[in-house]
Amino acid sequence: MSDNGSNGPRQSVTQQQVADDFDRIRDTYEDKINAAISFGGREHAFYIDVKRDHIVRLAVARFGDLTKLDVLDLGCGLGAYHPGLEGRFHQLHGIDVSKQSIELARQRHPFVHYETFDGGTLPYLDGSFDVAFAVCVMHHVPPPQWKAFTAEMSRVLKPGGLALVFEHNPYNPATQYIVRTCDIDRDAVLLRPGQLRKLFAAAKFENVHTRSVLSVPPVNGPLARLDQIFGHLPFGAQYYLSGNKPR
Repeated sequence: MSDNGSNGPRQSVTQQQVADDFDRIRDTYEDKINAAISFGGREHAFYIDVKRDHIVRLAVARFGDLTKLDVLDLGCGLGAYHPGLEGRFHQLHGIDVSKQSIELARQRHPFVHYETFDGGTLPYLDGSFDVAFAVCVMHHVPPPQWKAFTAEMSRVLKPGGLALVFEHNPYNPATQYIVRTCDIDRDAVLLRPGQLRKLFAAAKFENVHTRSVLSVPPVNGPLARLDQIFGHLPFGAQYYLSGNKPR
């Protein structure tokens, strides 16, 4: 693994290439993910449920009443997290660079407000959302655009808003194996937790911290509590960052 936490992708990849790649695999995306993680004995839907539960839990801890919140899924792809969020928020928005993915997401989830963009400026006014989350998205963003990505996330959040970012943990051997062998991640550049914290601190977020998830697979039943206990340790398969935009 290189110093930047990557698995050796093409360093010249552009956001348009990423969009084209995800357009190309729209109809086979879930199959590719399930094939890559099959050795763990669980399908992708299981891990979606785990991270969706974290999103809801953290939003409740921050705001209490979810029904008043406007929420953005930044880099939503096919909208995999959206079925379990129907009716939970005031408004749920999803945006992605893959036009083909958004087209299918609109068909599947008519209760979500979907948009596409070029990976640069988000098509929303300043302070539009209470919560913005990005699940396994930033490692597909070209590294020169990481700073702009965090700045845009801050811009569209309301003062006091919550940012959540879930990422692969480059320190976990199983995660390294999945990324190396999954075609979807062939251009991925993994971010270390400390690296991600610095990016969000530089974007003026407050209370920035990271925590491991999926430390004890499969995380369900009594093991879910154990996974939370192990969250301060660095060996989870993934981790999340949370931060608040200053009021």
